Amino acid sequence: MNPADPAFRPAVLVTGASRGIGRAIAELLARRGCRVAVHYRSHRAAAEALAADLEGGGHLAFGADLRLPGEVARLWDEVTEAFGRIQVLVNNAAVFESHPLLTTGYAEWQRAWEQTLAANLLGPANLCHRAGNAMAPRGGGRVVSISSRGAFRGEPETPAYGASKAGLNALSQSLALALAGQGVYFFVIAPGWVDTEMASATLAGPGRAEVLAQHPLGRVASPQEVAAAAVFCALDAPPAMTGCIIDVNGASYLRT
Repeated sequence: MNPADPAFRPAVLVTGASRGIGRAIAELLARRGCRVAVHYRSHRAAAEALAADLEGGGHLAFGADLRLPGEVARLWDEVTEAFGRIQVLVNNAAVFESHPLLTTGYAEWQRAWEQTLAANLLGPANLCHRAGNAMAPRGGGRVVSISSRGAFRGEPETPAYGASKAGLNALSQSLALALAGQGVYFFVIAPGWVDTEMASATLAGPGRAEVLAQHPLGRVASPQEVAAAAVFCALDAPPAMTGCIIDVNGASYLRT
């Protein structure tokens, strides 16, 4: 990831980059000299503003609904056409929707599972297919996926979310095994609660005390802390770390 040419600027596609963790990742990548493809699904204005404001110039915004396989293919092709080659893919885009089993009707349960798995697992899987087939013949590349501690501890109010993130972990480790020999490396970051817009309702409401009680730090993680781990994997982590899952949850959940 560090060719001898000092002018080399890796191209990185960051999904769900218009806000939250994705935005923080895009900002840090740009500061590290990367060209960033800022993906969005519905927040076009925010994504375009971010692409224009990122350090270094040469960044662009791209819209796509990653729940749809055709949109994934179009996104990859458009970013490749614009940047020439993608050295790093960051799978960050995700949805989080409450659907407790005992209070959710069957039709709504089906919809929640279908939409969550489509966005959080099938979309990244389809992007990994495009990335792997593009990177392997050209000397390799890196894929960093944002998972969750919920993949390990469970998500009682949002079981499809927990299942989708567990699937993302398994997907990444399976592909790490499959493509290590071709120089394509896979890394996973598993945050806990993060101070983002997605979490704001809980962190500002009556559930705040319960969330903070889980965290020995006395606070939840910042998007910048998660971004630091993700960018380390995207640019600096040694190849021997391929297949790793890095917890960034402030010791709120410790795996053995």
